[in-house]
Amino acid sequence: MMLFKRKIYDNLLEWKKTSSGSKALMIEGARRIGKSTIVEAFAKAEYKSYILIDFNDVSDVVKDAFHQYLNDLDTFFMIISTEYNVELYRRESLIIFDEVQQFPKARQSIKKLVKDGRYDYIETGSLISIKENVKNITIPSEERRLKMFPMDFVEFCWALGEDKMVDYIRTCFESEKPLEERLHHKAMMIFKQYILVGGMPMSVSRYLESDRSFSAADEEKRDILHLYRNDIGKADVKYRSRVASIFDQIPAFLSQHEKRVRLSNIEEKSSYPMYQDTFFWLGDSMIANECFKCSDPNVGLSLNEDRTYIKCYMGDTGLLISHAFSESELADGELYKQILHDNLAVNEGMIFENAIAQQLVCNGYPLFFYTHYNEEKHRNDIEIDFIISNGSKLKPKIFPIEVKSGKRYTTNSLDEFNRVFHQRIGRSYIIHPKNLVVKENVLCIPSYMTFCL
Repeated sequence: MMLFKRKIYDNLLEWKKTSSGSKALMIEGARRIGKSTIVEAFAKAEYKSYILIDFNDVSDVVKDAFHQYLNDLDTFFMIISTEYNVELYRRESLIIFDEVQQFPKARQSIKKLVKDGRYDYIETGSLISIKENVKNITIPSEERRLKMFPMDFVEFCWALGEDKMVDYIRTCFESEKPLEERLHHKAMMIFKQYILVGGMPMSVSRYLESDRSFSAADEEKRDILHLYRNDIGKADVKYRSRVASIFDQIPAFLSQHEKRVRLSNIEEKSSYPMYQDTFFWLGDSMIANECFKCSDPNVGLSLNEDRTYIKCYMGDTGLLISHAFSESELADGELYKQILHDNLAVNEGMIFENAIAQQLVCNGYPLFFYTHYNEEKHRNDIEIDFIISNGSKLKPKIFPIEVKSGKRYTTNSLDEFNRVFHQRIGRSYIIHPKNLVVKENVLCIPSYMTFCL
């Protein structure tokens, strides 16, 4: 597989520089997003030696060392060093616990290992907070957690060698000027490729190695979806079937107008508390991105969240496409053509909205939406796709975002939202396929510019 430039590398450098061995780093993220690859590349470049212990495939000798020799660290490190045939150097070596959720004892040992101070430690894992993976262990306070996501649009551009395009887009956003028209069309074409391929490194690698074949990328994505289904099959029996049901129906939920999960469609008389563990599992696995309704749009969005209304986006839009459409539907390439040439009539809104949700999450924003039901009209008169906040306590402001997949659209909901909450709003955004344009206090930006928010 190709090795890609990833933003998280700078975070790893910062951790090494500032922690001085006082904290282990826990990198959590969905399976197959490139955690192990980037950590091993970091270890090779920044340390004199390293050991990567993969707990998906670890010897009994190593497991026994954790059980028997943590009170004798000289012997513990001798066993580990001998087993992997790697010499360890004080303050110059890194030990990586890969997929640490498979062996909770190793995670618990971090407290003692960090206190010993000889080496640095990075853990990688998924599903690191669910009950079965933290059962009977104390979570070490000597652990700094960092989330990693599939490749975002910027990283996809880097993979395509389009570094200068990223810089140009950011410059245009900051100056609130449209891109030169031909470059706008080029940027939109890159963004559509990103939507179709997604941000899973294996999929991107296959796409580039096969002369930009969407079918080759799709094969990789289907393997990843199969892996996710296997992981769901190992979930606690109490909620396993509900996790599988929600996961399988994500495309169906997103293809509806409101895009929210209707539990009554899955199970009669069901309620959110019945599915609480289900959504926690999907959120903690980072397979899905949850988006909750905010009942009172304010800077403290999470304080006003209504968890009975939830949208569930796929963590990667490329995976959503392979999840939503069968191999036979994609085989003739018609869907790819329709998306590339703006002719997709069905499900276009689902795909573009998922892509925007993915970019916002990569930028560190929790996802919230807002709807208002008008009793007189017997319908929702305000529907805002996403609301983000600046998190400031001195000058708190919220920023409503509407996503438009087509070039023709109305702004009634956003206009009404701005009228009602104008004192709380810093700036309103419309994300659309067209070039950048400013309309009063609304900044309309092309989809590829979302990473600038």
